Amino acid sequence: MDEARAAGAGHDPAPRDWSADRERALRLWISLARCYTTYARAVTSKVQEYGLTTPQFGILEALYHLGPLSLGELADKLLVTGGNVTYVMDRLEAQDLVYRDRSPEDRRVIQAKLTEKGRALIAEVFPGHGEFIESLAGHLTPGEQETLRALLKKFGTAIKEHGLS
Repeated sequence: MDEARAAGAGHDPAPRDWSADRERALRLWISLARCYTTYARAVTSKVQEYGLTTPQFGILEALYHLGPLSLGELADKLLVTGGNVTYVMDRLEAQDLVYRDRSPEDRRVIQAKLTEKGRALIAEVFPGHGEFIESLAGHLTPGEQETLRALLKKFGTAIKEHGLS
């Protein structure tokens, strides 16, 4: 064991000299982080069964349900950077699942669109994906699901409104 580790060995943990409000907030953060990680791992594992990454699936699903979108709109919907959308679009184009097209309304805007192959793939896998998401949510009652959704939306909106996101 190196000297730095040996110096800390056997010492008591740092004191928790903060308020009950801070303790509750810290526990909330830990619970949210653990829940998100567990949920994301489950969804990622399922999406990999379709031969896709989670960002790839997100783009295909958004285009399937919303129609053609600009790359900026996709970035906003998927909560990623424009560079990430470009990278994922490149991979999806290489698989002939999407293509880019200039907007007829504004030639400066590039729209993402599904190819027939992309539409067929997402149409095939989405019903099973929806079933999987429903099974995950089934650990909560319908009322709990609605309450949790409303609370998470309220929490996220408040953070965003305070300029912290």
